[in-house]
Amino acid sequence: MTRIQELAEFGQSIWLDYISRSLIEKGRIKELVELGVRGMTSNPSIFDKAVSSGCDYDEQIRRLKESGKSDFEIYDDLTVRDIQNAADILRPVYEETNGFDGYVSLEINPHLARQTVETVEEGKRLHGKVDRPNGMFKVPSTDEGFGAIEALFSGGY
Repeated sequence: MTRIQELAEFGQSIWLDYISRSLIEKGRIKELVELGVRGMTSNPSIFDKAVSSGCDYDEQIRRLKESGKSDFEIYDDLTVRDIQNAADILRPVYEETNGFDGYVSLEINPHLARQTVETVEEGKRLHGKVDRPNGMFKVPSTDEGFGAIEALFSGGY
């Protein structure tokens, strides 16, 4: 049993606060999960670092740009793909813990932080696009965000 797994025995879940295509494709996330990592978080800054630190995304960005996608649509496609793939790797943790752990988070566009209705709609859109039971969507903690959280939870999102 690893130290990380021992921590889980005491109720402490270790989550990786980073995601990148290379971690997914080279099997590093799977290795970390085997060591006991129980979830992952992401945000726009994390994705910016992942995209700008190598060439893992270049081909997909080129294809999306050539197809006429906007910068937002490109970002959306890149992040959703990584979240889906990481969620698939963490799915066994999600199932073994009955949904207590095994999540991968994606932040709802922080530019919507002061717009409740738009945040709710974006949360619903991302939920449908990611389409994984262990996708978790972070909502900005503004007054408007709290209303969005209530609406999303009450709607089963």
